Amino acid sequence: MEFIQPTNWDEALAAKAAVPRSMPIAGGTDVLVDLNFDRARPEALLDLTRVRDLREWGEDGGILRIGAGVSYTRVIAELGDRLPGLAMAARTIGSPQIRNRGTVGGNLGAASPAGDSHPPLVAAHAEVELASTRGVRRVPVREFYVGPKQNVVADDELIAAFLVAPASGAEQFSKIGTRNAMVIAACSFALAIDPVARRVGTGIGSAGPTPLAAREAESFLEGVLGEAGGWEAPVDLEEATVDRFAELVAAAARPIDDVRSSAAYRREALRVLARRTLGWARGAG
Repeated sequence: MEFIQPTNWDEALAAKAAVPRSMPIAGGTDVLVDLNFDRARPEALLDLTRVRDLREWGEDGGILRIGAGVSYTRVIAELGDRLPGLAMAARTIGSPQIRNRGTVGGNLGAASPAGDSHPPLVAAHAEVELASTRGVRRVPVREFYVGPKQNVVADDELIAAFLVAPASGAEQFSKIGTRNAMVIAACSFALAIDPVARRVGTGIGSAGPTPLAAREAESFLEGVLGEAGGWEAPVDLEEATVDRFAELVAAAARPIDDVRSSAAYRREALRVLARRTLGWARGAG
């Protein structure tokens, strides 16, 4: 197996164009597992750890652009106040050692439906920046996933960054598993309430072939908040409203039975997570 180690972004893009079947590796928390269990044997490994651009982040025009090589630990420490939902999810990922090495870019590349960073990104309407020697394109994260562990990244493209607006309102994340961390979620849910854009965002993890958004639940809650004046100030939500939101979230899931959970349990758990996160977001504890 060939090992390619570019020292800058241009070299990395050129290497990917020259060897399209090469496997990018940065933290290695997903790639090395597949290699160790002989689930993958790529033509080459494309080591991106020396590419400084991927480890940088900044804000331009009110939008955060975060390099694909920024670790979960840095998301928590440096971006927790701007992206609280993503930081919450990052705190549940693996051990401190895994969070030090693992990256959101790697999670996007793996495209596992159970990836913990996906629901907050879906809820926040993030975009993924893809680059190649042909140019740069940005894909809404809700269009990025196309199947289990499949995404829209072309053979000659690399994930450069993800882009997302800093939270202007409440964001929450919760997941169900045998432990709070160091576990693959049986299901997870993220919620983002944006009073500036007057938009509700949701993200469902580990309960479908890809990360999902509960679009009907979003529209329903947007309508309720608009009618009640809830964008300008917190309002009490009736139990029937909370129940309906939770039901719509559960209905949006497409779960299966597997070793971690049954489909029925996942749907019920999502109802609970939807109720809890909405309560937390609205200041109900």
